[in-house]
Amino acid sequence: MASKRAYSSPLREKSAAQTRALILQQATELFADRGYGRVTVADIAAAAGVASKTVFASVGSKRDILDRIVDEGVAASGYERAMEQVLGRRTPEAILEALARGTRLGNEGQFTVHEAIRKALPSHEHGEALWERATADYRGALHAAARHLHTLTPPPRYTVEETADLLWFWFGPSGWRTLVVEDGWSWDRAEEVLYRTAVATLY
Repeated sequence: MASKRAYSSPLREKSAAQTRALILQQATELFADRGYGRVTVADIAAAAGVASKTVFASVGSKRDILDRIVDEGVAASGYERAMEQVLGRRTPEAILEALARGTRLGNEGQFTVHEAIRKALPSHEHGEALWERATADYRGALHAAARHLHTLTPPPRYTVEETADLLWFWFGPSGWRTLVVEDGWSWDRAEEVLYRTAVATLY
């Protein structure tokens, strides 16, 4: 007797993927607005218009949801394409201009995700590890940019590590958030000033 084959419906799979995406979107917005510790799975389910058991079946626990938000946020940040632009340029000004633009677009486009993660840190049981996971590729990209700047003549006036630290200070998520959210700058103005500050300080 032939064994039964698992039935797979493309429509069902598409519907399940759309449900997962909706749950993650609503969870991200709730975490960013209220903070991770003040949001329940029931809150997420209500916002997505599904039952709580659907949230658990589709994505998992609240912690699983945050983990998925982090992973998808990193994938959607566009840092790899931005770094292609940075590493393809051969003057300090051009490199730092591309770095300012790329990190601005990433932070602007992923702002809600960044807020969701930032507000989760105080109440998450593994907040430090969560932040490191969320920013590891970002920091790695800025280290690569620092090494690239040091291949030029003249190199920056600081060591490679110090240059990478300064790039993180200016172009990391905290730098962008301070100027745009806390101080009310426009993204355009923040990009221009951070770029000019980096050029003036490093050279």
